[in-house]
Amino acid sequence: MPKTTIGKWSVGLIGAFFILLMAGSLVASATGGGGETFFDNIPLSLTMLGAVVSGVLAGVVGLVAVIKKRERAVLVYIAILIGLMITVFMLGEFIGPDH
Repeated sequence: MPKTTIGKWSVGLIGAFFILLMAGSLVASATGGGGETFFDNIPLSLTMLGAVVSGVLAGVVGLVAVIKKRERAVLVYIAILIGLMITVFMLGEFIGPDH
């Protein structure tokens, strides 16, 4: 478990990521999925956008905790790894070719 406050924030944000991801799945099944554009289904869009922001912030906050506060908790390193994967995925979505 993290010892520093910022490390705890990182783990909390990654927890929020998974909760928002599950909530987004429930919203998608309840509303029939997305649409042509990202904002066609506003509740789904906001839930998934919140999940992405939470995941990326968890990685950034975790990185700050490790570098500045010398946090060594395994959960913080996992939060950094998940945040990095989300960031790479999102960059691929924006930079990659449209099919």
